[in-house]
Amino acid sequence: METKKDIIAKFQRKEGDTGSTEVQIALLTERIKHLTEHLKVHPKDNHTRRGLLKLVGQRKGLLRYLEKTDLEKFRSLKQELGIR
Repeated sequence: METKKDIIAKFQRKEGDTGSTEVQIALLTERIKHLTEHLKVHPKDNHTRRGLLKLVGQRKGLLRYLEKTDLEKFRSLKQELGIR
């Protein structure tokens, strides 16, 4: 699992950028991957499952916003993160 600083450094638009849409989507994607692995080990953990679904919904909204505002960045980010 990449550290938060590494992810921010990779996706930031400029130095000191920690809240752009791309950074937020990348951080959410990493958390989603982590929770998905947790649920493979603990399939009955419904509290975590609910949290995971909330994160997926949040990421979906951010992706929808990015698609409307900058289609090229949207496509490249989806490709880079491996999001379907």
